[in-house]
Amino acid sequence: MSPSSILRRHRVAALLGAALIFTPVVVSFAQNGGNVGLTTVAATTQTPVAGITAPNGSFAPIVATTKPAVVTITTVTKGQADTMSGASPFGGNSPFDQYFQQFFGDQGIPMPKTPPQQSPRQEALGSGFIVGADGTIVTNNHVIDGATSIKVTLDDGTELPAKLVAHDAKHDLAVLKVKASKPLPTVKWGDSDKLMTGDQVLAIGNPFGIGTTVTAGIVSARGRDLHSGPFDDFIQIDAPINHGNSGGPLVDVNGNVIGIDTAIYSPNGGSVGVGFAIPSNQAEKVVAKLIKGGNIEYGYLGVQIQPVTPDVASAIGLDHPGGALVAAVTEGSPAAKAGIETGDVITGFAGQEIKDPKDLSRAVADVSPGAKETLKVWRKGKTIEISADVGRNNEDGQTASNGEGGKPSAGQGLGAPSLGLGLTDITPDIREQLNLANNQRGAVIEQVNPDKAASAAGLQPGDVIVAVDQTPVKNARQANQAIAEAAKSGKKSVLLLVDRADTQIFVAVPFAAG
Repeated sequence: MSPSSILRRHRVAALLGAALIFTPVVVSFAQNGGNVGLTTVAATTQTPVAGITAPNGSFAPIVATTKPAVVTITTVTKGQADTMSGASPFGGNSPFDQYFQQFFGDQGIPMPKTPPQQSPRQEALGSGFIVGADGTIVTNNHVIDGATSIKVTLDDGTELPAKLVAHDAKHDLAVLKVKASKPLPTVKWGDSDKLMTGDQVLAIGNPFGIGTTVTAGIVSARGRDLHSGPFDDFIQIDAPINHGNSGGPLVDVNGNVIGIDTAIYSPNGGSVGVGFAIPSNQAEKVVAKLIKGGNIEYGYLGVQIQPVTPDVASAIGLDHPGGALVAAVTEGSPAAKAGIETGDVITGFAGQEIKDPKDLSRAVADVSPGAKETLKVWRKGKTIEISADVGRNNEDGQTASNGEGGKPSAGQGLGAPSLGLGLTDITPDIREQLNLANNQRGAVIEQVNPDKAASAAGLQPGDVIVAVDQTPVKNARQANQAIAEAAKSGKKSVLLLVDRADTQIFVAVPFAAG
């Protein structure tokens, strides 16, 4: 893949190509032809190794068992004319914005920009591991993305052409197939759900193209969300991984694959002990689907969701934060047809507990389109069950807009003083300034006291309050009355549904801070 292509699609994490080496090459590789064969993964020949704890013991038995199944993957891609850009898709507010780096060039040296008239071929390096003795190999999607030819080098130095069986960009996973003259050594999947912070792990891959390398470390954290996709649930490790490690296995002390090395976090282009791996329990399911069916179809509900904070939970009567708060329901979507409403909190889906929006995104995506599933929903003080027909998601995930609305012209200023808000009605001038729909109703925030609770909650001039405590309001007077009633009822906070630049979000504003 070209540098510009990676920059556009995988800007900053290793899912973003962090462990790849890119160097120009002048020779041409023959593109593999023929149909891609879909075969079932053969049973592993690996014998589990008893747990060994270093430094009192040695990792040598684990390495002896797993290393022969680790491969180096070299791809040839066609360069593109446009040049690299430095903008980050995470945005300037992300803590990862400054330090996640895209690695190009041998030993991390940036590649020269390509003149528009040239389109050189490039070689990319990554790692992978064999899960089927028949030659089935797992790696990262970004390792093979855009490749015109793929070559696999086994641990004994044997070079084999590889065919792409199938790949999935959202999970950053790909399955390859090679033909060998004998059954190949394999590794088997482990249970990443059993991993605990502090557990020892080994990362195996081919950093910088110097040859298969083993590094040791511990699990530093679980469930890391890098905001790179809807399925982020990375294992963070301190075992050094570098350019070329992408797609290599992360194994536990029993020699089982419990992750796929995918990303690094680095201010200097090299390993600083902060790496990320896709959990095996997530990867194994996707790989099985890729082998059997090629393409993965994701389930779709059609809701815009956000976390339930303690203030939100207090405002809606939940005894603890949890679930996914529905901020908007897409018209005509499966959720709309099932009767899911704005303000609902989805606490369960298909028998699974939903602790946060990520849980819901993953659970829905894992369901086959057309399936009928039951949702547990908290609505107006009680739990109800709703049955929904899951649809098919044919679009990439979209990021909620963070755009700010323009400041409205001066109005009556019917304030909500306990929150630090100045509200006004939607006038024709304000409607035009904020580009509001003709049927838009609500109260426009005209002023926000920087020392009051509303400002701390993130409300801004130009926001339109369309509901208070899940009750729609048509104008500023209704909004103020509803806020006052919420304060008199003894609630600790009030829940506001706010329309900002065509995106609806719930904001819980505490009274105590006002």
